[in-house]
Amino acid sequence: MLDKMTVDQLVERFIEIGIAEYDAIELGQSKKHNRLYDQMDAVENELKSRDGDARSALIPLYDHPNPHVQLTAAKATLAIAPEAARNALRAIKERRWHPHQAMDAGMCLWTLDEGIFEPT
Repeated sequence: MLDKMTVDQLVERFIEIGIAEYDAIELGQSKKHNRLYDQMDAVENELKSRDGDARSALIPLYDHPNPHVQLTAAKATLAIAPEAARNALRAIKERRWHPHQAMDAGMCLWTLDEGIFEPT
């Protein structure tokens, strides 16, 4: 199904899943979050497989009103826009408006700096 969607449709799906993940995290629904994570991963992989790596379409989401959408977009684009993605992660971490996303952004930056995580 994802392979039939346009890039714009995939970005919209990415946003929908990101918002649903945020809600699941806030409500402590880990099983739901895990299912959504798998769906998000599939959307990201579909974008990555498109000609020229269409994950670049996620870069505008760094400014999305939902902090989880911002976080997932930044993490998804680390391989193709490392400086911009790191800046987005730093901003999420430093704002600390949403503790889960701030912690996740900080951990992602740490794993990058330590060489534990290498984006692909």
